[in-house]
Amino acid sequence: MSCSSCSTNKDGVPKGCKSNGNCATGTCGSGNKLAVFDWLSNMTLPSGEAPYNIFEVRFKNGRKHFYRNSQNITVSMGDVVAVEGSSGHDIGIVSLAGELVKVQMKKRKVTEDSDNVKKIYRKATQKDIDVWQTARDRELETQRKGREIISKLGLKMKLSDVEFQGDGTKATFYYTADERVDFRQLIRDLAGAFSIRVEMRQVGMRQEAARLGGVGSCGRELCCSTWLTDFRKVNTAAARYQQLSLNPLKLAGQCGKLKCCLNFELDSYLDALESFPKQDLVLKTEKGDAVFVKMDIFKKLLWYTYKEESFKWYKLSLDQVQEIIELNENNEVSSPLEDYEAEIAEEPKIDFENVVGQDSLTRFDAPKKPRKNRRRPKRNTSNNKKTESRDKKKSPQKAGAKNAGGNKLDAKRQDSRRKKPNQNQLKQAQKPRNQKKKTEAKPTGENQQSPNKRKPQNNKRRNNNNRRKNTPKNAGNKDGNTKETK
Repeated sequence: MSCSSCSTNKDGVPKGCKSNGNCATGTCGSGNKLAVFDWLSNMTLPSGEAPYNIFEVRFKNGRKHFYRNSQNITVSMGDVVAVEGSSGHDIGIVSLAGELVKVQMKKRKVTEDSDNVKKIYRKATQKDIDVWQTARDRELETQRKGREIISKLGLKMKLSDVEFQGDGTKATFYYTADERVDFRQLIRDLAGAFSIRVEMRQVGMRQEAARLGGVGSCGRELCCSTWLTDFRKVNTAAARYQQLSLNPLKLAGQCGKLKCCLNFELDSYLDALESFPKQDLVLKTEKGDAVFVKMDIFKKLLWYTYKEESFKWYKLSLDQVQEIIELNENNEVSSPLEDYEAEIAEEPKIDFENVVGQDSLTRFDAPKKPRKNRRRPKRNTSNNKKTESRDKKKSPQKAGAKNAGGNKLDAKRQDSRRKKPNQNQLKQAQKPRNQKKKTEAKPTGENQQSPNKRKPQNNKRRNNNNRRKNTPKNAGNKDGNTKETK
């Protein structure tokens, strides 16, 4: 269906946004779930024929019903109308009018004399719309409290949605359950908590996904909530015909069931499979019997392997397989599969061409080359003495001749060894410097202890020797004291 800005002229030229009912605003195109474009809106009826007096009215989440305009009220698509309910009245929006309603009724198998076709009371007034909006605002809170009551009662059911009637006197609770649920006590608790009439309606997993909506694995909105109205059975045979892996995580949709889109391309696969042989057929060759592994339907390629050598697969074309089957039917054995596989000419793949001077798409795919100048591993200090002794034994002439004729890396290593002293050599070179510094230190007091214990002992011995040289023989007293000489 389309809004007034998207409707077409008599010549079929679209007006307004010129999107042919796909601007997604209001009631236009995909703006609402399960919307229908009225492509017969600008066609005039034949003379003497009255317009069709049954309209399609849409409610919350794409729920639609047919209503008869018995009072001949001027109603057009997009109008808000008050219609007959189970008790009281309900508020909805006219989604389709005219001759297309006959097509929709025929599709849903609803006759004009059916009891399901109720009446349109009037166009909704402002008071009706205000009551309807306040009732719609209560739905989220009612759903939350309803789930709390269900959890207290311990019922094995899932409350998916709540829908209030237009006059606010009745609410319909939609739920899903795997088993039969006794909800008699639940109805009493809900009616007492919200002071309304309660209707419980069980829906399937697919109907729940259609009501709630969502985005599928393809990146688009769910088909069941946008345009799909009837839910057909989907079997795993549809996945087998399309050569898909039977993985429930990939084949299941938002509802937890098999995806409805598996049925969309099934007919084209079945037509293509008519020319293919059966999968349980065994090919007889000179090397042995070959068994089917897999196939590519649209490229017309099949893979076979030998029963005894199942580790290798052989790719054959459909014509080659049919040729082998004809030979086997004439009680002849075909040549090995290797000969047939060699006949298949593979088409070269067209790579990226740098026409405009752009960078290659595979510039980051090339592996990086390893670095040549790696860090040398550290050597142990214990081996330094051995290297020093070896260097001393070798004469510089022999070492130079060997480096000239040998490898350049060995010459560099020997030069580095000669130039760079070891740690032990550095320690030995630093020892005498430290001793000189200690001897040149300032004299300490008598009470202070010298840092080196050996130095004061040596000084005492030197002083005693000097005194003995200066004093004459037998100059000492009995007490051992010495006298100074003039």
